[in-house]
Amino acid sequence: MAAAGENPHGEVDFVLRFEPTSVLDAGCGTGRVAIELASRGLDVAGSDIDAHMLVEAQSKAPELQWVQSDLAALDIGRTFDIVVMAGNVILFVEPGTEEACVAGAARHVAPGGHLVAGFSLGRGVAADAWEAWLRRAGLNPVDRLSTWTGDPHTADSDYLVSIAERPVE
Repeated sequence: MAAAGENPHGEVDFVLRFEPTSVLDAGCGTGRVAIELASRGLDVAGSDIDAHMLVEAQSKAPELQWVQSDLAALDIGRTFDIVVMAGNVILFVEPGTEEACVAGAARHVAPGGHLVAGFSLGRGVAADAWEAWLRRAGLNPVDRLSTWTGDPHTADSDYLVSIAERPVE
């Protein structure tokens, strides 16, 4: 992306708009987003179900916490200002477990914190279903965008960047 003149860290720039101090990269893969967030001074952890991807992530940033877990069963034992699910994470979970995976990620959102996710629409997960899962997990959907640069979401959008917030009790 960088060689083509595109910003390879759009998700990171987007997350930084919230001024978090801690971020969980849920479905981190090889760690691209988590490592960039950490390089910008944030307290970051990453989780993924794929052991091979986590080995690569850990080889790049052994100082970060990397947790192998299915999102539905994820329990890192703490909460974060932001939980980010970048790169179509919800489209790669075991079919039928999507709502449980959203709940697993949501368990890690601190009061007043946010869950931010981006994924392609029209590939099995609709925006309304996604937001229903968020609500049942105790989060309030607060915005729908169509890109990581913040373009408005319309009926014709083929991508969703979803922002949900955990209420402060």
